[in-house]
Amino acid sequence: MFGFTTMSAVLIKPSPGQKRSSWVLYPMFHFINIRELTFLFFAACVLTSQSLANDQEFMEDFLKREYSLSKPYRGLGFSSSSQWDLMGTAMVTPDHVRLTPDLQSRQGAVWSRIPLVLRDWELKVHFKIHGLGKKNLNGDGLAVWLTRDRMQNGPVFGNMNQFIGLGVFVDTYPNADKRHDRAFPYISVMLGNGTLSYDHDQDGRLTELGGCTAMVRNAIYNTFLLLRYSKYRLTLMVDVDGKQEWKHCADITGLRLPTGYFFGASSATGDLSDNHDIISMKLYQLTVERSLEEEKEVEEEEEVTVPRVVDMEQFQVVVQEEGMSGVQFFFTLLFSILGLGVLAVVGLMVYGRWTEKRRKRFY
Repeated sequence: MFGFTTMSAVLIKPSPGQKRSSWVLYPMFHFINIRELTFLFFAACVLTSQSLANDQEFMEDFLKREYSLSKPYRGLGFSSSSQWDLMGTAMVTPDHVRLTPDLQSRQGAVWSRIPLVLRDWELKVHFKIHGLGKKNLNGDGLAVWLTRDRMQNGPVFGNMNQFIGLGVFVDTYPNADKRHDRAFPYISVMLGNGTLSYDHDQDGRLTELGGCTAMVRNAIYNTFLLLRYSKYRLTLMVDVDGKQEWKHCADITGLRLPTGYFFGASSATGDLSDNHDIISMKLYQLTVERSLEEEKEVEEEEEVTVPRVVDMEQFQVVVQEEGMSGVQFFFTLLFSILGLGVLAVVGLMVYGRWTEKRRKRFY
């Protein structure tokens, strides 16, 4: 801007020498601007191509309505033509599918009837958890499933324990409240093989593959979670703060999921409660580019019948036993000393009586 003003002033009052130099400088100035603009345009193209390269694996996605649940929920019900089933306290309203109301001791679920046969997919879940209870006086949360068995009641957010398949848990109540290693609500991923159990007392720490804190309860914004499975990689992302941006929550590689499993969502309340609503579950088929080597690997791979994770040890969590606090140690020591004192007094009394009887026996 400064250079342009100076040259404008020179052109207003030109002298023969200045006029010649100004006409020489102006093309140079113009050429420099063109060169800079060309460079900026080229840099922008490179940056744009790099940003697009991160997502070029997923060229297209297609909504699969037969696997999706959304308003006006026409494919949900008890008729033979329905694609989704209700279970327990789950009920349909014009705006959502309510799995459990804000009442104690309720369980509800919704399950797809159609087994999943897609190799690469993306599931977007729009949900809402809300209630009148204060923080940490609400519960228990909801779960999104892709499992072999469907329509099973149980203790894991309304579904069976020792399940076979994938579970994503939106846990709103901290059972292991003495451990302050995470904030709640907390979303976690677990892979079940039929023998692993979800431990509510530890909030699933022992079997968790990944997770993150997400403030989804009584949120003022729409709350979403997204599951993407492709090339043996599962990515969990959330959008809960109204920015319409996906934030990474968990990334699990080397994950093998069988086909023929069923999507579902369930919820449960106990002594504490909340409303747990599913607004939509939309499944997209991903069109993924694979190299010849990757295609050959897929063709030669044996059929997976039980889900598994390569190198499961990387996800194992060691839950240490909680040590005694200072107050607990003090009272433990105090009662131990008092107990030893009582035993000593009783021992002395017994010994005294025994010696007295022994003395009388000699007289």
